[in-house]
Amino acid sequence: MPPSPDAECRYVGEWVSTKLRWRLTVDDRELQALKVYADGPGEDTIVCYEPAV
Repeated sequence: MPPSPDAECRYVGEWVSTKLRWRLTVDDRELQALKVYADGPGEDTIVCYEPAV
């Protein structure tokens, strides 16, 4: 995670959009970490992405 708590939501949003764009898998541990941010400080973050061709 970034050293600044103010950057966490953006970081997680970018992380998720990259996973979605490239159709990358998520293991159980990573999924649980993402859920913590989705239900907490990043809950209002909108994730936008374009699927890779």
